[in-house]
Amino acid sequence: MDRTDTQETPITFRRPAGRPKGRQPDEASRARIRTLLGEAPRRRDLLIEHLHRIQDAEGCLSAAMLAALAEEMRLSQAEVFEVASFYHHFDLVPDGGAAPPSLTVRVCESVSCAMAGAGALADALPALLGAGVRVQRVPCVGRCEQAPVAVVGRYPVGGATPRAVRDAVDAGLRECPLPPTQDLDAYLRAGGYRALAALDRDDALARLEASGLRGLGGAGFPAVRKWRAVAAQPGPRALVVNADEGEPGTFKDRHCLEAAPHRMLEGMLIAASVVGCEACYIYLRDEYAGVRALLERELAALRGHPALAGLRLPAIHLRRGAGAYICGEESALIESIEGKRGMPRLRPPYVAQVGLFGRPTLVHNVETLDRVAAILSEPTDAGGAPDGSAFAAHGRRGRRGLRLFSVSGRVRQPGVKRAPAGITLRELIDEHCGGMAEGHELYGYLPGGASGGILPASLADLPLDFDTLQPHGSFIGSAAIVVLSQHDRARDVAVNLMDFFRHESCGQCTPCRAGTAKAAELLRAPDWDGALLEDLSAAMADASICGLGQAAPNPVRAVIRWFPQELQGPSGQGPSASPRGGEDRQ
Repeated sequence: MDRTDTQETPITFRRPAGRPKGRQPDEASRARIRTLLGEAPRRRDLLIEHLHRIQDAEGCLSAAMLAALAEEMRLSQAEVFEVASFYHHFDLVPDGGAAPPSLTVRVCESVSCAMAGAGALADALPALLGAGVRVQRVPCVGRCEQAPVAVVGRYPVGGATPRAVRDAVDAGLRECPLPPTQDLDAYLRAGGYRALAALDRDDALARLEASGLRGLGGAGFPAVRKWRAVAAQPGPRALVVNADEGEPGTFKDRHCLEAAPHRMLEGMLIAASVVGCEACYIYLRDEYAGVRALLERELAALRGHPALAGLRLPAIHLRRGAGAYICGEESALIESIEGKRGMPRLRPPYVAQVGLFGRPTLVHNVETLDRVAAILSEPTDAGGAPDGSAFAAHGRRGRRGLRLFSVSGRVRQPGVKRAPAGITLRELIDEHCGGMAEGHELYGYLPGGASGGILPASLADLPLDFDTLQPHGSFIGSAAIVVLSQHDRARDVAVNLMDFFRHESCGQCTPCRAGTAKAAELLRAPDWDGALLEDLSAAMADASICGLGQAAPNPVRAVIRWFPQELQGPSGQGPSASPRGGEDRQ
């Protein structure tokens, strides 16, 4: 055939100019996104904040809304989707998919709540509440002293029973009430912000060193060394407050922020001034909705109060987590503040050198900063030198200072206990918790939440402090104390915790991603293979990028070492067992 007379239409794969790849947003979604975002900046670091705006308003994140958000923020749809899908608190709905029910009831299934009957509670609620209410089993919600806990929308129900949850649903309770607190005016009347107003950098560093204050989020690194390390780096610098306490059994940060938020805020501002930080970021776990509203109110009051007009305050930003335990790790937290998936960074460089937005960054736990203002308000000795006595004199057995212990489990009076550093578990229970609960005898305990391992009652006279528990395969960490009795089994606790670690692994490194999944499977065998579990534990501890994978084997190793009598027999039957076995949490 003569092709010279044939007119063929050329094939092109080029998109029209200005049209993004992938799904094209519809006009209704574009308009809705612009309404929801309002005048808020479209910066990449605000991506998670904008996802929250959409989720709160729409009840989910539809594919159409994600596409419109990507276009509005000039990001690829892949970037938006990978962030939205990383965090557990976002509900993604594909094309043609059904939106979740308008109300979700979340039942905590972590150790303390499981011991208190959370499994039976979660089993009973779907039939009681009906198809119009979604019931989810979730990791720790930071209210372990109130176990078992269910959250209706954002309204927490402590000591939850099926009837109490149904009553909350029927009453239309959805929002967490603002907790009673020491507001700004009350804090000022009590002498608040005087230490900040009279701040002298060299004096502050000397007092901090004299106090012996160490980081109280888990690592125990001397605070003064961290301040000096960041201050030695070229500016601009940033300060990040880690208020994302997701460790099962831990709720002390919530207690600090509910009771006296300005004590932490003053400590934050003191640290920022001494180190020379131009901006402060508070990263708060999403489960603390009442605390978030409280901080928003008190930060607004702080910025506009006439009594503080003479103080030059840095920019203060409150950022909202989205249900990812891994963001408690400082570099993952920084990634999340930058609007990315919360995945730990390889180190070096350390965040003190290259942190938030590439700046040298000081990262502190809430409790650490809570103590700073008090330390700087201490009297001096006769020669005018800071002696650190008000803080340091409280320690026992050669330790210095006070610690907040989150205590839950089989004790009469669970809650946050302020006690001397170096106190033993037995002393903590007897002096601060009213003893063991009726009908319960001490069998074991978790000294440092999910990551700190499990110790037997025979070690209840060890000091609960840094550097004392490591020889026994444990550590104090965040000082989350969960007390077990003869009615609990350590192996069931280990199953529960490994399920938690498997669910919360960010998936970045194979030893953690695959190791936690395999360990969760092996722990459900009637008889544990100790040698195989130890090999797997060693691989996870040695090769994982961050502390999650490195610490995940601690409960397993503890059971093998301290509770050998439990290694044979069916698992998952005791009151501490994970209610859902190996299923993924939603």
